[in-house]
Amino acid sequence: MRTRVRGWRWRRNPLRRRSDVVEAWTTLVVALLLFVGAPLAGAVTGWWAHDQASAAASAERADRHRTRVVVVGATPERPPAVQGGREHSVPVKVRWTDPVTGPHTTEALVPAGTRHGDTVDVWFDALGRPVGPPPGRTQIWQHTVTMGVCAAGGAAAVIVLGNAVVRRVAIGHRLTEWEREWARTEPQWTHRQAGGP
Repeated sequence: MRTRVRGWRWRRNPLRRRSDVVEAWTTLVVALLLFVGAPLAGAVTGWWAHDQASAAASAERADRHRTRVVVVGATPERPPAVQGGREHSVPVKVRWTDPVTGPHTTEALVPAGTRHGDTVDVWFDALGRPVGPPPGRTQIWQHTVTMGVCAAGGAAAVIVLGNAVVRRVAIGHRLTEWEREWARTEPQWTHRQAGGP
């Protein structure tokens, strides 16, 4: 029957080697890093990513403006297939009138299924070029969560890899220590065996 003694690496005993102590401390540090360090790294990265994405969205909102336009170009007979739940856009000619600069016509992306004569909202930058809408709160939070999860996962992977390297080195040292001990003990043991009855 096997008896398992818990915590033997922490208590002084003749069987404990230096590699056992290193392995015990490594296990403790790895547990702390996995349960505290990795989530903290994810939270800090997510916080930083949220600030960056919010600042970028504010800058885009300041630079872009939404304009109601009328579709004047021909639209595709069949809209493209929707993939992954995202609505496709199609390029068509649109027209609008600016109170200062007068009428304008350009090609812009409008939602698939829009017909000639429909009125839609299109975003333009400061130079009057059609651009996509600035990111909303949902996109900012998606970016934040993605960056946080990736940072936490990356930190956890580095911690686990580092633990594997330390364990491999500890096992190598343990085998070396055992060989050294056996080299010291084996002549005495075999001599006793040889001198027995």
